[in-house]
Amino acid sequence: MEITAPMPGKIASIEVSVGTQVQEEEEVIIMDAMKMEIPIYAPGAGTIKEIKVKVGDSVNEGQVLAILE
Repeated sequence: MEITAPMPGKIASIEVSVGTQVQEEEEVIIMDAMKMEIPIYAPGAGTIKEIKVKVGDSVNEGQVLAILE
């Protein structure tokens, strides 16, 4: 499962690491967008397999931020 950016913005913090087990709707990444902090939630339960961004990265809408398996 891919965790994607809902809008363009900048990565403010990453709340998980590779190997972290998450539940559906658990907060995994926080983005800064439109002068607000936007939490990004896991789309389902699983384990974080890969994180494709780092804090400070600018991202586009739909860009893959992390992989959940």
